[in-house]
Amino acid sequence: MAFYHALQINENVCEGCSHCIRVCPTEAIRVHGGKAYIDEARCLDCGNCFIACPHKAIFVKQDDFEEIFKYPCRVALIPAVFLGQFKDDISVSRIYAILNEIGFQHVIETEITVPIYTEAKNRLERADNTKPLISTFCPAIVRLIQIKFPGLVENLIPIKAPLDITAMYIRRKLEKDGWRPEDIGVFYVTPCAAKIAAVKSPVGEEKSPVDGVINMDSLYNRVYKKIKEQGHDYKEVKLPVAQLNSDSILTSLTNGERRLSVSEHSLSIDGMDNSIEFLEKVESEEIEGVEFLELRACDQSCPGGILTYNNRFLTCERMFARARYVAGKERRGEMTRAKEVEEEHDYLLDNIEVGEIEPRSISLDKDISKALEKLVKINRLKKMLPQVDCGMCGAPSCDALAEDIICNGAKATRCVFIQHHLEKQNAMDLEESLKIMDDIWGEDKIKVKHRKKEDNPCEHLK
Repeated sequence: MAFYHALQINENVCEGCSHCIRVCPTEAIRVHGGKAYIDEARCLDCGNCFIACPHKAIFVKQDDFEEIFKYPCRVALIPAVFLGQFKDDISVSRIYAILNEIGFQHVIETEITVPIYTEAKNRLERADNTKPLISTFCPAIVRLIQIKFPGLVENLIPIKAPLDITAMYIRRKLEKDGWRPEDIGVFYVTPCAAKIAAVKSPVGEEKSPVDGVINMDSLYNRVYKKIKEQGHDYKEVKLPVAQLNSDSILTSLTNGERRLSVSEHSLSIDGMDNSIEFLEKVESEEIEGVEFLELRACDQSCPGGILTYNNRFLTCERMFARARYVAGKERRGEMTRAKEVEEEHDYLLDNIEVGEIEPRSISLDKDISKALEKLVKINRLKKMLPQVDCGMCGAPSCDALAEDIICNGAKATRCVFIQHHLEKQNAMDLEESLKIMDDIWGEDKIKVKHRKKEDNPCEHLK
């Protein structure tokens, strides 16, 4: 069972600078031959490497926009955070109109089914004895737990995220309107790479109800270009009702789920490092009494996604302002389109659960006895390595190198400290040491070997 990965490395651009290997939370990246490469079994598609790369060598795959025209009935699923990318003087109705103009016949906000999602989640919070229950809203967190904390997989709430529930809802509605299932194309506008991966290889499901994914920054640029072309001649056509209620607008922000939780003791944590630190404490049973955990991989949650266009704090402020505006309409008794979802309430609740979420831990060997034998060797080797985590071996840490040596056939001589030790023992000469560095970092970075022996590459430092 392989993960689909949206994050890719362009080897023609990659400089093998090692910035990416230092920020990967699962140590999934190595450098060899002067280029970074990703271990697909470990990658979360969290985007830390994408942000860290100074050369823009890491990119996010997306479906070609023209794919939407393969379907006679075209639906754009847009999260509330997409509308939050635009300045306050650009109305929601104007954005909807442009999305219709560029090819989508239906525009629906992803969080329109949040009331159904929240009802199902709160039922489990009341009934389930497994504590803490952990939200599955963020797919990068789900993969993190599968890989790095497999013992906590049973704590994941086994229900679909609002993205999938809304896709189910709009498909059913359009089929009732007479559309054939194969003629309906549902495309999600994503703020992050992890949600692309979640659509392409969903957890606990064989197939996602979403047909394609469009990167948010790409669609933002398309829409904003149209806005600039329209200039001041645009004639506003107001939407008759708001799609979302105020609670639904805020769900994708930090504390968005927790504020609707029925648990007495719940926590909301954002940022990958913060989430890992807390999960380590949960795993070691240092944390007690927490009933529900809302964990998000990005700072400020979805507004901090790597495919958003604008500043995450400004986006949050715009979303809060929109929620306050809609809350005022709710107090005046004005309807939101979220009420329409109630017509499919029972159908959606009956189909909201996912199958078993399985751990995806990196096994040392399928044979348990061999795995234990390798583990002993790895722990022994760790003690021999310097534990400075310099990254000169092309691995992110000494522990990662130890595992590479035992499991993947890497050589201990990749470590520069071991090289120097062998040189002192006359067991390795300079040329051998330089050849190893060439293999890791590429010949362009180690040019000493191409100079004459009498040349001193550090002469200019004297």
